Amino acid sequence: MRLQRVLVIFLLTSVVGAGCTAPAASPTIPPTVPPTVPPKETPTTPPPIPLPTLPPDAVSGVVHDEDGPVAGATVRVRATDNKTTTAADGSFTLSGLTASVPVSITAWAEGYFVGWTSAAPGTEPVTITIKPYYTTDNPDYTWFSMEGAEGSKSCGHCMVDHYAEWLDDAHSQSAVNPRFLTMYNGTDVHGNQSPPTRYGYSRDYGSFPLRPDPNKPYYGPGYKLDFPNTAGNCATCHVPAAAAKPGRAYAADPNQLSGIEAEGVFCEFCHKIGDVTLDPATGLPYPNMPGVLSMRLYRSEEGQVLFFGTFDDVTRRVSRLPLEEESAFCAPCHFGVFWDEVIYNSYGEWLESPYSDPETGQTCQDCHMPVTDATTFVLPEKGGLERSPGRIFDHRMPGVMDKDFLQNAVTMTATAWLEGDAVAVQVDITNDKTGHHVPTDSPLRHLILLVCATHAQGNTLQQLAGPTVPEWGGVGDYTQGYYAGLPGKGFAKILEELWTEVSPSGAYWNPTRVLSDNRLAAFATDSSVYTFAAPSEGEVTVEVALLFRRAFKEMMDQKGWDVPDILMEHEVVTLSASQ
Repeated sequence: MRLQRVLVIFLLTSVVGAGCTAPAASPTIPPTVPPTVPPKETPTTPPPIPLPTLPPDAVSGVVHDEDGPVAGATVRVRATDNKTTTAADGSFTLSGLTASVPVSITAWAEGYFVGWTSAAPGTEPVTITIKPYYTTDNPDYTWFSMEGAEGSKSCGHCMVDHYAEWLDDAHSQSAVNPRFLTMYNGTDVHGNQSPPTRYGYSRDYGSFPLRPDPNKPYYGPGYKLDFPNTAGNCATCHVPAAAAKPGRAYAADPNQLSGIEAEGVFCEFCHKIGDVTLDPATGLPYPNMPGVLSMRLYRSEEGQVLFFGTFDDVTRRVSRLPLEEESAFCAPCHFGVFWDEVIYNSYGEWLESPYSDPETGQTCQDCHMPVTDATTFVLPEKGGLERSPGRIFDHRMPGVMDKDFLQNAVTMTATAWLEGDAVAVQVDITNDKTGHHVPTDSPLRHLILLVCATHAQGNTLQQLAGPTVPEWGGVGDYTQGYYAGLPGKGFAKILEELWTEVSPSGAYWNPTRVLSDNRLAAFATDSSVYTFAAPSEGEVTVEVALLFRRAFKEMMDQKGWDVPDILMEHEVVTLSASQ
């Protein structure tokens, strides 16, 4: 009994000591106080990062493609000279605009179509997206047509002046030029054809061509007379649309043309050339790669359209091609090697001249496609834009058919004096205005210098010394243009056929060699001196004329070519025989 009481007291004591309140003596418990919580702050918007202030006369933005910013793009206020180039992050700023007046901004980079947007100066930045053009070539492409017109005429709906200029340009006649076709076929202009080429035989060399039979009618040489079963490569320059078809470069016959092929070098063909292939070692086309064989064309697939041009702000299916303003664009058809002999070389002559200096020189286009005073090239009602004069190029491409052009090619001076009983005449001709030889390209072209001294009564003075016009100047009546043997000289590249030894020759499709070449290179001067028997008294008149002739007189007669000579330079000097 005593043990149980002690145990109870112990348990109670243990419970109380453990923090439990005995029911008989409960202490007063203070009220619960909630923990202190800091007051909730009202959230505030951080101040905006200040944007750079755009001047009221400026437009800024970025140019990008599907992959991001495009550096080095040309950004322009359309149809003006106000332009800039994008930075590494594709950004740009154009200034000098009228505040709040919207303008069209274009962007172009190499390999892309032209992109554009409209923007008002002083407002938010703009974004211009540019798209790359296709890099394929479709040989089955159907050339452009518009409003029922096909070929270059379809360009004339909008570009009336350019179309008219092209019609006057020799390129538009390259496939149908009678001199080209009669040389190709071995005929005259009336269709009479020379006999087929005769051949001899040598045990060492096999068959070889013979000279034409002098007992049969002859209408001049022709490719088809020498190679009747082949087409040659003439079409690669003269009929490029036909030659550019797969496998047709050496199979396209200029006698078998259809549609746009007969337009020769037509508008769209040139504006589909995207690149040319040149030998990096020489800067020239590779041998045996004339015309289209050295061109990279961009003929489009169905649903695609691309034209190359010289403007970077034309937004309709166009991309700028700097190559169109470079001489290299002309190289494929103005350099030609036949049988290892360089025949056509106006591009190579330019390349070797000071004119090819990129800092101080001039391009082929500077002379043959000069800028005009025109301010539009597309009719305004067709969407044409007004531009500053001096930005639109002439498409007549003047050359040897242009009298004014030839009369601005060289400078000639003539001086005369008495020297004892003789009249002495010196003639100096300087090629100071032409970036290649004069004449150039076709080996049929040449110059004839005529020097004539007459007495007061009109009698011609006898020549005592000095050069005379060579036989190829034409043997016959000088009043009919046959000048061989007269005081003067000729300037030409004279070819001789290796097998027949015919010279001068234009049949360079056969093996030839250059017998002589005294044409005037760029900045070269030719001086010649003539003496004539002086009269005892009276006045002496010296007349000097420099003529350009398209082909040698004998061949012109054979072919029936009626092409007048062009008077390039003319000088008259008088002196008294009694001085």
